[in-house]
Amino acid sequence: MRIERCYFCSSPVYPGHGIQFVRNDCKIFRFCQSKCHKNFKHKCNPRRKRWTKAFRKANNKELKVDPTFEFEKRRNIPVKYDRKLWNETIDAMKRVDMIRQKRESHYLMNRLRKGTVFERERDRKEVKRDMSLIKSPAAGLVRDKSKGKVVVIREGDEDEDESEDEEMAAESSEESEAEMIAN
Repeated sequence: MRIERCYFCSSPVYPGHGIQFVRNDCKIFRFCQSKCHKNFKHKCNPRRKRWTKAFRKANNKELKVDPTFEFEKRRNIPVKYDRKLWNETIDAMKRVDMIRQKRESHYLMNRLRKGTVFERERDRKEVKRDMSLIKSPAAGLVRDKSKGKVVVIREGDEDEDESEDEEMAAESSEESEAEMIAN
């Protein structure tokens, strides 16, 4: 049993399924479904249809070049059955499949990692832009308990805030000393 590939979307076409079209020059085109056959008849480019393997490889969504793809070649010369060769081939196929899955998942994770970096940058910009939605306008106000006054602390004046805090602390300590002396 030979599993063919769809000429348009590269998905597997099993025996008894799909459509075969033979051109005048005896070139055989196999299609998995009528959707692929219609697109072929309309002369659509598979690299422009987002659901095809050709698009995914052309736009770096999937691995393009990998040595494991070389194992999947058509071999038209039949090989004489040998049990040892058969078992080794099946073991090799499993190993190749495992390697391919690891490489594909690694490639996918690298692609997703780039997206998370962009997402973080976008989130930081959004937080910086919409700080008024996050931070209350009253958050910058500090009430001085001894005087009953409200002091406004500005975001950009951090150096001045520290000096003002030191002055207030000095004033409050002087007032507390004066109260102790009076008592």
